[in-house]
Amino acid sequence: MRYLLTDAIIVTGEKSAKGAIAIDGRKIAGVWYDTEESCASEQAGTAFPDAEVIDLGGKTVIPGVIDVHVHFREPGMTRKGDIGSESKAALLGGVTSYIDMPNTNPPTVGIGQLEEKLSLAEGRSWANYGFHIGATNSNLEELQGLSVEDRKAAAIKVFMGSSTGNMLVDDVPVLEKIFGMTEWQVLIHSEDEQIIRDNLAEARAEFGDDIPFSMHPRIRSSVACMKSTQRALEMAMKLGTRLHILHVTTKMEVKMIEVAKRYNPQITAETSANYLTFSDRDYDRYGAMIKCNPAVKSETDRDALREALRDGIIDTIGSDHAPHLLEEKQRPYTTCPSGLPSIRQSLQAVLKVASEAEIPLERVVSAMSERPAEIIGIKDRGFIKKGFYADLVVLDPEAEVTVEDPGYKCGWSPYTGQTLKGKIDMVFLNGKPVVKDGNLLEDSPSGARLEYR
Repeated sequence: MRYLLTDAIIVTGEKSAKGAIAIDGRKIAGVWYDTEESCASEQAGTAFPDAEVIDLGGKTVIPGVIDVHVHFREPGMTRKGDIGSESKAALLGGVTSYIDMPNTNPPTVGIGQLEEKLSLAEGRSWANYGFHIGATNSNLEELQGLSVEDRKAAAIKVFMGSSTGNMLVDDVPVLEKIFGMTEWQVLIHSEDEQIIRDNLAEARAEFGDDIPFSMHPRIRSSVACMKSTQRALEMAMKLGTRLHILHVTTKMEVKMIEVAKRYNPQITAETSANYLTFSDRDYDRYGAMIKCNPAVKSETDRDALREALRDGIIDTIGSDHAPHLLEEKQRPYTTCPSGLPSIRQSLQAVLKVASEAEIPLERVVSAMSERPAEIIGIKDRGFIKKGFYADLVVLDPEAEVTVEDPGYKCGWSPYTGQTLKGKIDMVFLNGKPVVKDGNLLEDSPSGARLEYR
């Protein structure tokens, strides 16, 4: 099929301008912008006279969101979520491509497990898909044997602090060798394990088994994050690592990352909508529902993250979508798993934050579409450019949307009942309209395997 999207406000990381987009098959065939001399829609119509015209009436078009940080729980934990259920939620939220993390059961720490996950996604994923491979203290040879030319893994994930799945890497020589694999992007979960254990012991001594959830940012503290991130940045500056620090939560980490980028420009950073939205004041209201690792921190930290997103110190937004059953989240603190489902609300939550913090829409597009594609090296996606796949979201970024049904297999989200921003009108995936007015137009999944350059 050929489509012409006319009377559109096209938003990229560089600009917002009125224009038109031509889709031919799976890819963007042309992009035109209005000038004083010419109308983009007329130019597009002349170039593609046989295309089906979709008049957007001034609605905004952005590249489909690329979320390189999700936990879809398959294999091994499909009672919480699976590739089918969570990729469907992602697509309805404007996420056209995702990359899943390795802490599944069994963990994705070898090429065999990676190939199994790729097979599980084929024909079942509603959005385009890829997978990271995980590091352990004992799989260095497996990682060093990965092919850069025939990339099956998107990147190497290193847990420098334990989280759900317990894939902690604390062997310093192993860490240094992984950081020295400069042909690969290294993604880290950055928290100091010993500090967390000591803080948890103190909380148990004070509260016994009835630790309040408001203690979470004191147990998984700012100091734990900062110490681990400092160590990672020092190694990355020394070894030239292509380091991507996931879910940054503190003001001090932002400052350290800003400085470290001057010495190694390949250092990049991510935060999530959760850390841009919530603060420690919200534990009294949400409790376990916002228990995630690293912990949601103070309002000062949250505001610093918003400023860092606006200034480009934070490069990307990843949802860190991590569903658990509601019954699991109702357990006491020490047995309640960390993580929350958010991928369907991630774009709309960030749009609300952007409105509150005066963050330009261009920065949102950069952080949620363009920079993830650049950092991971995803081929021909993330941009509204000729020759790129036509993964597009049509929306009204200022329209308010109240979350009623969050849309997850686990059935809940801390965003339920919240009023966010950005009414999604249409989603195009690989050139086809697949979502209209909040409903799927397709009867079966059509997500494609991501390719890397």
